[in-house]
Amino acid sequence: MRSLFRNTRFRRLFTAQVVALAGTGLTTVALGLLAYDLAGERAALVLGSALTIKMVAYVVVGPVVGAVADRVPRRMLMVGADAVRATVVLVLPWVTGIWQVFVLVAVLQVASATFTPVFQSVVPDVVPDERDYAGALSASQLASSAETVLSPLLAAAAVAVMSYSTLFVGTCAGFVFSAVLVASTAVPPVAGRAQGGFATRLLLGVRLFRAVPQLRGLLALDVVVAAVGVVSLVTTVNVVRDLLGGTEADVGLLLAVSGAGTAVAALASPWAARRLPVRTVMLAGAAVSCLAAGATLLLAAAPSWTTAAFAWALVGFGPGWIMVNTGRLLRTSAGPGQRPALFSAQFSLSHACWLLTYPLTGWLAVSAGWTVTWSVLAALAVVALGVAVTVWPTAGADLVRHRHDHDADHAHVVTASPSVHGWTHAHRLVVDDQHPHGPVPV
Repeated sequence: MRSLFRNTRFRRLFTAQVVALAGTGLTTVALGLLAYDLAGERAALVLGSALTIKMVAYVVVGPVVGAVADRVPRRMLMVGADAVRATVVLVLPWVTGIWQVFVLVAVLQVASATFTPVFQSVVPDVVPDERDYAGALSASQLASSAETVLSPLLAAAAVAVMSYSTLFVGTCAGFVFSAVLVASTAVPPVAGRAQGGFATRLLLGVRLFRAVPQLRGLLALDVVVAAVGVVSLVTTVNVVRDLLGGTEADVGLLLAVSGAGTAVAALASPWAARRLPVRTVMLAGAAVSCLAAGATLLLAAAPSWTTAAFAWALVGFGPGWIMVNTGRLLRTSAGPGQRPALFSAQFSLSHACWLLTYPLTGWLAVSAGWTVTWSVLAALAVVALGVAVTVWPTAGADLVRHRHDHDADHAHVVTASPSVHGWTHAHRLVVDDQHPHGPVPV
């Protein structure tokens, strides 16, 4: 990890990510207070609509970003996204209508949906060493977990001594600082470009998920993450206040338990990455996620703070374990020219899963109660895990013996064996310029 943070480019980009995450967290709190000022008792409806807008923006914008990220300098995209976010949060305190909130939130989330997948696609290029890259993923997930826990506390402390509008100003400054850090970092250009026109590149990431078995497994694991992670994000307030009879302060504590579980997953991930195949690691995370879903059923049957803390710690750990290792899988499943599209597709498809589980959980919790809600989510997680195990082969995904035609790049097949049909060799399954449709097995 020390060698990782001696990497100046990664250190600057990581700092920019941390600052931007903190800004996003503070904006979320301030937006809730703004919604209450504008809508009163209907504030929850406003926030729910804003959350839906966020997910739709993430799903729609992701593929578009992937289609242009290898044509437009990635540093320019990230700086531009930060500039847009800074402008939006600076304008938010001046709005007077709910529709204005929705428009500005849509613009804000489009910018975030641009920054995040581009940032994720840059990290493998600035941290080429595989061990350091595992550490980079761990640090990134740890930063996200810390933001979940600390941002509400920082916002509460700030609001105690100043108006919530000041949070927007501070957040604007944070996004500006993030933009300055990114602008001062030498971001390498994409090594090679994805072939085809805009429409072809728009669907490239989805085609990669269809072509590569381990990516199909990852999509199933995205469903596991959304089915289990939604428990903490959507039901915590009602669980604490209604099921356990706790206070508002207890809500923060239980959320902190979930965040701590994710932080532990992030800290332990580099150790696992050095010792275990990525398939084993990620399926283990899915198994823990299913165990977490089972623990919520135990909580519904016999409510107690001990059971809630145990369940919420697993809810943080299991999905966190999957998410922190996702970058490892994406990095080894496509060539440099395809990575922007692949990271953007993962960003879009994973949020599409959340777009399913958010309303499903809310509707079931209100209409059917906790036992039914958590039973449905547990069943969804178990089925998705079964699909992942089935479509992600135990052997063959990491080493595929395949052939190339005679016109293959000779630098790529220099160690291959010549045959009547071309060149034959074996390596990890990957979709790139040499294997645009995946390796053709022999």
